[in-house]
Amino acid sequence: MKQTDTGPDTGLRTVAAAVGGRVETAMRADLSAALAGADPLLSEVLEYALFSGGKRIRPLLTVLCSRCCGRDDPDLYLLAAAFEYLHVASLIHDDVIDRAEQRRGRATVLARFGMTSAILAGDWLHAQCMNLIGRLAGSEGLDIFCRATTSMVNGEFAQLRLISDTTAGEGPYFAVIRQKTGNLIASTCALGALYAGADTGRRKALAAYGDHIGAAFQVVDDLLDFLGDQQSTGKKAGNDFIEGKVTLPLLHALARAGGDERREMELLMRADRTGPEAFARLRALIERFDGFTTAALKARQLVQQAAACLDIFPERAPERDNVALLKQVAAYILTRTK
Repeated sequence: MKQTDTGPDTGLRTVAAAVGGRVETAMRADLSAALAGADPLLSEVLEYALFSGGKRIRPLLTVLCSRCCGRDDPDLYLLAAAFEYLHVASLIHDDVIDRAEQRRGRATVLARFGMTSAILAGDWLHAQCMNLIGRLAGSEGLDIFCRATTSMVNGEFAQLRLISDTTAGEGPYFAVIRQKTGNLIASTCALGALYAGADTGRRKALAAYGDHIGAAFQVVDDLLDFLGDQQSTGKKAGNDFIEGKVTLPLLHALARAGGDERREMELLMRADRTGPEAFARLRALIERFDGFTTAALKARQLVQQAAACLDIFPERAPERDNVALLKQVAAYILTRTK
């Protein structure tokens, strides 16, 4: 299976660029105030981490979900910025855990500034994120956020228990990715709706949309780890394999393989995984048993389920333009290459 990235369509790109610009402006204003009197090194690390050209998908989702429910004001972009803080904090800490030297084609915060600075900067971003959410979305918003972040941590621990476990199956896999990715993206959508004062039905529908696209996002990440081009993804292929993560393409191949091939895949996951030959062999076996094709189909189904959640908005409602943009975000997840 070949991954191609046609990118979001022109309308979505235009809106995403405009939202991203306003979110960046909100971040810079917030940082200017919050870092007054702070150590210059902290400011340098945050500048490097936050303004590296990321996709800003989470802030975009917060803004679109609020607009779908009828609210768009300056503070919305500060609330959206909080989710960029959280996202970047999680990336910094992930890179510390993985001892990663590159992300998005350049040195990680860890590699450039060292472990202590990376951990402290991630902690600062997490604290500032909670501060903004509590201020702008109240105790209910903070509760949604904290449940999502504690779920994310629990998902990381659950994933550790599944390292190299080829017997766990699809159920535990989806339980992990929904805790790690789905719940967090669901919370960005739910908080956008809460900020707009949406009713319970719309808040639940947008949270479910976020959960489905979060799961789809992770499945596509799993595919890119096998099929992605390092120049596009900014990281070396095969990281999940080296770390012993049993992801959806492998699970689907294991379910379809005969005894000898299944045993070979299981042995590859238990043996030394650092050599390129082992990764190439596993990739060939997954391709032989359609693991990439069927995992891509599952991602497509998740995106379709996400789009169906948006049916709660009437066809002729004034918010339908923003609903259409949410559907385009979901569709874009299937075509991304980084």
